[in-house]
Amino acid sequence: MRDRAEINATRSHPFVCEFPPEAMDLLIAQQLLISLGLGMLIGLQRERAEKAVGGIRTFPLITLFGTVSGQLAQTHGGWIIAAGFVTLGALLLLSNLPRWRAGEGRGMTTEVAVLLLFALGAWLTVGPAWIVVVTGGVVALLLHWKTPLHRFASALGDNDMHAIMLFVLLSMVILPVLPNQSHGPYGVFNPFEIWLMVVLIVGISLGGYVAYKFFGGRGGVLLSGVLGGVISSTATTVSSARRSKGVTTGVGLVSLLIMVAAAVSLVRVLVEIAVVASRSFAQLALPLGALAVAMILIAGGAFFFTRHEDGELADQENPAQLKAALIFAAIYAVIKLAVAAAKDHFGTGGLYVVGVISGLTDMDAITLSTARLVDAQQLDAAVGWRTILIAALSNLAFKGCAVAALGSRQLATRVALLFGLSGTAGGLILWLWP
Repeated sequence: MRDRAEINATRSHPFVCEFPPEAMDLLIAQQLLISLGLGMLIGLQRERAEKAVGGIRTFPLITLFGTVSGQLAQTHGGWIIAAGFVTLGALLLLSNLPRWRAGEGRGMTTEVAVLLLFALGAWLTVGPAWIVVVTGGVVALLLHWKTPLHRFASALGDNDMHAIMLFVLLSMVILPVLPNQSHGPYGVFNPFEIWLMVVLIVGISLGGYVAYKFFGGRGGVLLSGVLGGVISSTATTVSSARRSKGVTTGVGLVSLLIMVAAAVSLVRVLVEIAVVASRSFAQLALPLGALAVAMILIAGGAFFFTRHEDGELADQENPAQLKAALIFAAIYAVIKLAVAAAKDHFGTGGLYVVGVISGLTDMDAITLSTARLVDAQQLDAAVGWRTILIAALSNLAFKGCAVAALGSRQLATRVALLFGLSGTAGGLILWLWP
């Protein structure tokens, strides 16, 4: 019989791994241990949830079955994995026949998990181990979160499903077919890039909205403020201000919600910069991060003084709308053209004016366009972060005016204090940051 070294030198089958004998033995042991651990993790969860198919003993055997099949395929071919998969499927079929004949209704989640774990065990022998481990962890969470996930699905209405399908349309249908070429003045109109920014912003907002639907109002004012900042701090501010009109209780709670959402909007800006301008992230993020930290500390002080108050928080509206996406695409294109034109004709002063105007209603467009210019080395990083910070201060001023116009006098006074401290911190950063 040939040893492993001889097999590795002579076989050309795609499942064959070329390792020296000592390394091969160690690799096999590692694969078996990882497979055993994943199986025990899933088995523990299934043991506590249901025992109709298997538990803490059966699932490790399934993953080990897959891994051993994959290891045998190294020398005998991939048909062993296929045979093991078919055999396992047949066993599941036979074990479920009595239940089906008796007309018992039960889902197929555990059976599908069994087949997936066998596949993960086999994949462990040919793919990156970390991907297998992460996938196994996701499987465990999906199985464990049965009740919250069902509750989340039940909480979704027709409008929510429409929004999710809209995001699929934006990202998976429209985006891939758009031309990735620059057109127009200054070469700023690139349909693919503009729509990619739309997908990014809608995706971030929709992710926050999904989290809001998942947690509901159980997270309290802090979580509501965080999710409001992720979805849209401006929309959160406006809706909260409207609901405070004529209400005398819970004003401090609403002001805290607005402040938390405003602080998180700065964190959202940092995330956007990290996505579209990773090479220049450190240069842009430090001063903006300093303002975010200052606003978080201010929000922390507000929480200390309002933590015992009670009140009703405003519901979040679905952010994924086709009209809103088209409007953002237009705003982004116009802001990008304005930034390029201002830079060309008026220098840094013109950019700051564009930052003030664009920041009045939207932070995303000016952030994305400026960050991309900095990352492409078409704009100095110091000018870039100052433009974004000025836009952030302009956005704070706009939201403060919205509260004064739509909310109660008590709320306007509290928000003016909180935003005033935030604006002072931003002004000091503009003045003192090197």
